[in-house]
Amino acid sequence: MSLNALQLTLENNLEQHSATYLKVSQVIFQNPETGNNEYFASEQLTQLLTAQGFAVTRNVAGHETAFYAVKSSDKPGPTIAFLAEYDALIGIGHACGHNLIGTTSVAAAITLAQVLDQTGGRVVVLGTPAEEGGLAGPGGPKGNVKKRFVEAGLLKDVDVALMVHPAGKTRLTESTLANNHLYFHFYGKPSHAASAPHEGINALDALVLLYNGISVLRQQLPDGVRVHGIITNGGQAPNVIPEYASAHYYIRADSREVVESLEPRLRAIAEGVALATGARVEIDHQIGPRDFKLNSALDALLLEEFTAAGETVDLSPQKNKVSTDAGDISHAVPTAHPWLKIGPDDLIFHTVPFREAANSERGYQALIIGARVLARTGLRLLTDADALNHVKADFARQL
Repeated sequence: MSLNALQLTLENNLEQHSATYLKVSQVIFQNPETGNNEYFASEQLTQLLTAQGFAVTRNVAGHETAFYAVKSSDKPGPTIAFLAEYDALIGIGHACGHNLIGTTSVAAAITLAQVLDQTGGRVVVLGTPAEEGGLAGPGGPKGNVKKRFVEAGLLKDVDVALMVHPAGKTRLTESTLANNHLYFHFYGKPSHAASAPHEGINALDALVLLYNGISVLRQQLPDGVRVHGIITNGGQAPNVIPEYASAHYYIRADSREVVESLEPRLRAIAEGVALATGARVEIDHQIGPRDFKLNSALDALLLEEFTAAGETVDLSPQKNKVSTDAGDISHAVPTAHPWLKIGPDDLIFHTVPFREAANSERGYQALIIGARVLARTGLRLLTDADALNHVKADFARQL
């Protein structure tokens, strides 16, 4: 069967099932679940895959809401993986559009699987919860789940991994920031704030000094480094000297090495303010995502498919950077993480306007466009050995 005939099979199948995909994305949007709590979303996506003949394994990589789905042909060939994310943000719902991401990847996988008998190979979906990181839920530990997929060997036989993320502009894969989390816990001594403040040790005072100390440190940090955090507990009542106070900080930089080199400086500030106030400090550490290893050969294929789909791709220099645990996947196998327009150019992640765009007509049109682009890119990799070899060579050069 010719490439054109295979592409037509993809197009027809995607059109046939598009209403189902939109309905699933909408119902996931209407039932937002934070990281490690995505039982409903995981079930919706795995039901789609099971109905289309995928073998689905749930509760993988130490996370109850994670899954691994595979459909194989009887012929040898490459393995193409699609990365599905489906967690929502705390307090603001699907303001990063993961209701679109998860369904787009599942739709692309199902679509591509229709031609496996002709192309050979395998199609895999990695259901990766808790991309937003942060607090643990009942379904598993804190974030950076994709790193645990790598450690569990679930990328072992994968040749290429693909996903697409909603955004204000359609762009190719971009550099991202490595990221670690620090959780600071200060312990003092409670006392009446009016009658006996001298008998207390104020944990909040220590935390305020930490906050200010880190703020002062920022002027001495290298370009491209981001350190930001929130106070997660500042005491319980104004008439009680706070016995406990806590904060959660991110350290972001262009590489894991830079992030880890900065962490001792924040720890030193925390230990210093504890000494100054008489409080005791405990520091929890969470390894976040790695930076993203770009693959120009893979992005070249995606550019062709975006263009074929009628998308205008913004090729201007990158201005801003975020963090994603897809970076960990990109250090294991060639990976693409392009961006697809769902709203105005100035759309900002993690805002109410972004949440509205993720549930808009334009957003759901982007879901189908994204599935088409991913499936057709996967088809190219299954059928064009030279293209796949170029992608692998680009990856190998960066090891």
